[in-house]
Amino acid sequence: MSEPKVQVGEMAPDFEIVSETGEPVKLSDFRGKKVILYFYPKDDTSGCTTQACGFRDTYPTIEEKNAVVLGVSPDGVKAHQKFKTKHNLPFTLLVDDQHTVAEAYGVWVEKSMYGKKYMGIERSHFVIDEAGVVIEAARKVKPAESVTNAVAALG
Repeated sequence: MSEPKVQVGEMAPDFEIVSETGEPVKLSDFRGKKVILYFYPKDDTSGCTTQACGFRDTYPTIEEKNAVVLGVSPDGVKAHQKFKTKHNLPFTLLVDDQHTVAEAYGVWVEKSMYGKKYMGIERSHFVIDEAGVVIEAARKVKPAESVTNAVAALG
């Protein structure tokens, strides 16, 4: 397996993409707060819903730790809006339809299903401190473990 692009102790790659509201969001806008940046394959699929609802259910704890959650997938604005509304998600979903952010973090990878190979998001999360430094990088995570581990990494 290749080394992940983004390592603990490094500055998290900055980016600017749009949220589910169509507004541009920059990672650097969150300096001074911790950020759980998580990547998931597709809105409203079972694992992605488990992961998103896990972050929703622990959001009060996340906020107490001076942190925010940003969910990233290739889905568009409308799909994100529907997913956020359906599951009452209190955090921002980001549209990475060109997968530039996923590529910058090394989580746009070759996958295989039923013998077919295709490119897609590797479920992962990165916890970033107030200065923009990665304090946890977890790839190929299980949905529920991702939530537990990311929240624990906030300290």
